Amino acid sequence: MTKPIQFPGEVRSNSIRATIASGEPKGLRTYTPTQAVLARSAGVFHWTPEGRRLYDYSSGVLVANLGHNPRSWLERLVRYLGWDAAGLAADPPLPPLSQGGNDEGNVARRTVDEIEYISAVPLTAYNAITELEMRAVERLLASVQASPGGRRLDSVMWAASGSEAIQKALWACLHFRRDRDVMLATRHGFHGKKGLAGAVTGSEKDPDRDPRVRFIGFPTAEIDDMEKCSRDIDLAPYRRELVRLADEHRGRINCLITEPYLGGGGSYHPPHAYLQMLAEFCDEREILFILDEVQSNFGRTGDMYAFETYGVEPDIVCLGKGLGNGVPVSAAVGRGDVFDSLKYGEASDTWSASPISCAAVLATLDEFEHTNVLEHARQLSEVFIERLPRLKETGVVTKVRGEGMVFGIECAALGTHSANEVANAVVEAAYLGRDGEGVHLLGPLAGNVIRVSPPLTMTENQAHHSLDLLQAILADLHAELEPAPTGEPAAARA
Repeated sequence: MTKPIQFPGEVRSNSIRATIASGEPKGLRTYTPTQAVLARSAGVFHWTPEGRRLYDYSSGVLVANLGHNPRSWLERLVRYLGWDAAGLAADPPLPPLSQGGNDEGNVARRTVDEIEYISAVPLTAYNAITELEMRAVERLLASVQASPGGRRLDSVMWAASGSEAIQKALWACLHFRRDRDVMLATRHGFHGKKGLAGAVTGSEKDPDRDPRVRFIGFPTAEIDDMEKCSRDIDLAPYRRELVRLADEHRGRINCLITEPYLGGGGSYHPPHAYLQMLAEFCDEREILFILDEVQSNFGRTGDMYAFETYGVEPDIVCLGKGLGNGVPVSAAVGRGDVFDSLKYGEASDTWSASPISCAAVLATLDEFEHTNVLEHARQLSEVFIERLPRLKETGVVTKVRGEGMVFGIECAALGTHSANEVANAVVEAAYLGRDGEGVHLLGPLAGNVIRVSPPLTMTENQAHHSLDLLQAILADLHAELEPAPTGEPAAARA
């Protein structure tokens, strides 16, 4: 059993962590040194069971772009599903919610005959169609096609997670051109852990590589800090690598997949010309161009879709995370002729196009279309672009990079502490915070890079206050970690 993470004064949180550690494998989670227990959330805030308030700098890993539990979004969701408060109220009222154990031992069990039902949209419609699915398809296609670069996207292939959308997109490409079996992927990208999504993740040095995948270079050192953003970079080496692979495989390259920016690989945001070069290379050789926007869609880069920000026309764009604002849903949106290469059942599964996921997509599109969230996010981005580099003044952060409302802060080694140890210490210190307030961060990317990606609906006052808080926490942490080395360095927990 994994030893549970514990913090002084967190009685309820510690108890919950201990139960999870004994009843779930650690592989179910990506390591974060805090393992925050969240009791409730609203807007940009989480609250722990002990009542401490945390600014959410993760958006649930780039999911809650509209913030947590926005009232108008929730109202739209339940209206699409046909739920209403009067219809859901049980008569007689149900007993209190179970807290586990034998707490309902004295409550009389109901018979099946006493179970009531309400008339509403079904929660599962496998191999059937609901009107919600039709409306979600129409609205999503209208949205992507209204954005510059969405001209080719005329079909929706639903899925339940980002990696599943990637898998389906790659399946379609391989079926569409069966004589072409080589897939190109940008090195150190992250597209998922399952099947073909895992095959195009990482690099050729990782174990269990698919022999059909070849990895290509992605700019990193040239763009590792915002200070370098205004400089031109030499794209010729990247172009030569593509040409060499095209010559080597002579007509066998089927598709090229990339993220707009490297997310899990350390938050590297390339010049637009780099993605445009990849798209041009694909067009020249009739190679299918797949843009993985699972974490960058719905406003993260400043536009509704990253393909608009980067000025490219993908053959397939993969969407997820913010697409449902908390309800699991994803989609590959692309060329109908490519998707039609799949036969009945070859892309089907239990949860794709489920009514609740389609309702979430509709509610999310409503919010983006009827509020100023995109304009607000662009203004908010200016605050973070101006303020985040100041974190370097603490001596804890050495580099800052990002765009829109997604950033990476790279931590430095301090004294006898490695950069990885410092990054984990930042996450822990931010969680513990000051005066009952903290900042919720996830475990470091690529060893020592911490992602900053709060909801797009954060107010400017909340942005400044949370950044002031983080600056003060990092200054205190520097004083704790930088040489007065009388203590032992904390072991890296990753």
